[in-house]
Amino acid sequence: MGKIGLDKNTPESNQVNSRSFEPLLLRNEKNMNHKPGKFKVKDLSLAKAGKLRIEWAESRMPVLMALQEKYCKTKPFQGYKIAGCLHVTKETAVLVKTFVQAGAEVSWSGCNPLSTQDDVAAALADEGVSIFAWHGMNVKEFYWCIEETLKFKPHLTLDDGADLIFTVHNKHKELIPTVIGGTEETTTGVHRLRAMANDGALRYPVIAVNDAETKWDFDNVYGTGQSTLDGVLRATSVLLAGKNIVVAGFGHCGKGVAMRAKGLGANVIVTEVKPTAALKATLEGYRVMKMDAAAKVGDIFITATGVKDIIIERHFKSMKDGAIVCNTGHYDCEINIPDLEKLAKNKREVRKDNEEYTLKNGNRIFLLAKGRLVNLAAAEGHPSEVMDMSFANQFMSQLRIVELHKKGKRLENKVYDIPAEQDQEIAGVKLATMGYKIDKLTKEQATYIDDYSAGT
Repeated sequence: MGKIGLDKNTPESNQVNSRSFEPLLLRNEKNMNHKPGKFKVKDLSLAKAGKLRIEWAESRMPVLMALQEKYCKTKPFQGYKIAGCLHVTKETAVLVKTFVQAGAEVSWSGCNPLSTQDDVAAALADEGVSIFAWHGMNVKEFYWCIEETLKFKPHLTLDDGADLIFTVHNKHKELIPTVIGGTEETTTGVHRLRAMANDGALRYPVIAVNDAETKWDFDNVYGTGQSTLDGVLRATSVLLAGKNIVVAGFGHCGKGVAMRAKGLGANVIVTEVKPTAALKATLEGYRVMKMDAAAKVGDIFITATGVKDIIIERHFKSMKDGAIVCNTGHYDCEINIPDLEKLAKNKREVRKDNEEYTLKNGNRIFLLAKGRLVNLAAAEGHPSEVMDMSFANQFMSQLRIVELHKKGKRLENKVYDIPAEQDQEIAGVKLATMGYKIDKLTKEQATYIDDYSAGT
C-alpha cells in the first residue's frame, strides 16, 4: 500500500415525504467524475450551507486531503463500489469525496437516526453522490435507507455499528459473493463482528478501523470527550463546574468524557463492571461506585458502555429532582427509556434535544437527544482534526482490500487489525501537518532493541 505523502444548476428541493420513500435521480454532474446518483434527503436547498461546512472540515483535515490529492490521479478505486453506513457529518463528507476522487462509486446512508446533518447530506446529493439520510428518521426509514445503499451491489462495505454488514448477512446473502471486504468504525460494531467471526458466521473479511491506535486513542478519547460535553452544553446550557457528573463506563470514550468533565471543574464519578477499568479510574482521581449509589448523588449522567440497561427504573427513582441523563454510546438502549416513560406522569420538550420527564413523585428528569448519541444528535460530532486520522484509516484500509483483490488475493473471513506501520505513518503525517518533528532511532539503537545478548 502506497505512502500517504504530503503533495503540495441545482435541481428543485426534495422534501422528505413520510408517505413515499422513492429515491430521486439527481442529474447534476458538475465537478464529479462518476455518474449521478439517486438520493433521499431532507431538503436539497440546504446544499449551499452544507458545502461551506464541508469546506471548513477540509481545511482541518490535512491527512485526508493529502490522500485525496494523491489518489485523484491514479484512481485505485476505479470500477469498485462502496456502500457506506456512517454518520453523515461534514467530516464524513470529506471521506466520501476522497473515495469519489479516487475513482470509487459510492452509496451512503447514516448510521444513526438523529446524527445526520441535513445540509451536509444535501451538499453530497447536489454533487451527485447517492445518499439516503435525514435527521429524525424513524427505525423503518433508517433500514429503508440501508436497503437503498445496497441496490447497486457493492464490492466493499464501510460501517459504523455494523448495521450494514448485518443487513447484508441477514437479508441479502446473494450480495456476499461479490463483496470483497469491509471496514468497521466503532467499538460496538467491532465487538459484534468479532463475535460473528468466532462463531464462523462472518462471510467476508472486515478490518477493525476502530482498534487502530490513531483511532481509539484519539477519536474515541479526545473526540468523544469534547463533543459529548459540547452536546450536553448545547442541549442544557448548564454550568458543569461543581456538578457531580456520572460517567458510566471507563473505556476509551468514557475516559475522554471523564477527562474533559474534570477539566471543566466537575466532580466525576465513574461506574464500571471491569475491575481493571475501575482501578484505572480510581488512580486517575475519580470516585468509583455502583450505579445504585451514583444515582442518588449525580447531577448529570453520561453512559458510554455499549451495553443495554445501564440506567433503569430503580435508578430513575433514586435520582435528584432536575437530574440530566444522556448517552454517548452507539445505541440508545443504554438508558432504558421505556422505564422512564412508565414512571413519568408528564413529558414535554423544554429545549431543543431536551425533554423534561416529570415523575409521579414530582421529581423532574431531563433526557437529552432521546437517548441517542448526544454528541451527534445535539451537537456536530467529533472535531474535524481528530476525524482526520480515523477517516485516513478508513480510506487506507479499504485501499488495502482493493489492492489485494487486484493481485488476485483475499483476506480470510475474519476481523483484522490495521498494520502497525499504517498507524505510525498516519500519526507521522499528522504531526508533520501540525509543524512538529520527532527523533528517529539510529541504526545502533534499532539494533540494540532486538539484541537479546546485550546485558547490563
